[in-house]
Amino acid sequence: MKVLFQSRSNLYSAPGGDTTQIEKTKEYLAKQGVEVDISIELEPDLTGYDLVHLFNLMDPQELYMQIKHAKKHNKKVALSTIYGLYTEFERKARGGFAQKVANVLSPYTINYIKTFLRHLKDGRMNKGVYYMLFRGYYRLAKKVTEDVDVFLPNSLSEMKRVASEYKLENYNYVVVPNAVDTKLFNPDTVTDDSIEEDMLKYKDCILSVARIEGRKSTLNLIKAVGDKYPLVLIGNETKNDPAFTNAVHETAGDNVYFTGPIPHDKLPIYYKLAKVHALISWMETPGLSSLEAAAMETNIVITEKGDTRDYFEDYAYYCEPDDVESIRSAIDTAYSKPFNHKLKDKIVKEYVWEETAKKTLEGYKLII
Repeated sequence: MKVLFQSRSNLYSAPGGDTTQIEKTKEYLAKQGVEVDISIELEPDLTGYDLVHLFNLMDPQELYMQIKHAKKHNKKVALSTIYGLYTEFERKARGGFAQKVANVLSPYTINYIKTFLRHLKDGRMNKGVYYMLFRGYYRLAKKVTEDVDVFLPNSLSEMKRVASEYKLENYNYVVVPNAVDTKLFNPDTVTDDSIEEDMLKYKDCILSVARIEGRKSTLNLIKAVGDKYPLVLIGNETKNDPAFTNAVHETAGDNVYFTGPIPHDKLPIYYKLAKVHALISWMETPGLSSLEAAAMETNIVITEKGDTRDYFEDYAYYCEPDDVESIRSAIDTAYSKPFNHKLKDKIVKEYVWEETAKKTLEGYKLII
């Protein structure tokens, strides 16, 4: 079988969780005998491919062009939705004029504006963006969903959300779990010799591997931690909200460490040193860093926003992203509790890339 993966045009210039999902799914499908190429073009040559696999419904302007091209060439299409709007964040926590606007406009109109401005700023105006300008965000996304042959959501709750929002009926789907590399994220592989001396100051810290931005409630996390624990923040800072970034740095005390992004293969050391990993998001499906931390036997603090319950059930410590006291309480509880190895067992069994590839192939076979 030969498959073409297609995704957003800035997949590599602005990497995210979908970039990891695409690369690792390709790697493990190869072990199942599936040949995979990756393209970020809108209308690539589809000769020789058995089907097209699209990713990330959050960017329908480019998916629309890609699926239209696939159907023109009579190719079956699978879609990994990776879908969850940040509507609640926009209306409750964005702040300023943008929050006032968000409480008046529909979430799809908000994404329409944000998508256009992002593409304009990045110099990525293409035919898909112009289609969106004339047809609207929702109509374009709905058209994409109507032409998909099989959906590959990361959870059942995500599939239900997509089906409800876009009024889908009689659709094919296979739940394909997001996953973690348990060979890399294995606590037994991190020895005392692999921990550099200047990293020992992070021992028993609160760790957060996430972009520093309002959607991840970084500022509230800093407030919740206060000066009680060391707090290590790994990730890029948002460039779209300098006021938020300034507030983060002004609030952070000497116990808060900003490392910036670090190589993926170095993360296990940080997870091993940490006592708790906190991902205080307004939406996750479910958050790769939470999976990685749990695989490293680190307690996780998360919110129920999105699809986290599907993955972590009652093994995580939950809080509200806009409630500092709720975050503080969850962190204190997680800090004082031993790690529940049933969560590690669940991850090793269900949320590994071998299982992702297996379920993805199951989806392909439904439509070929």
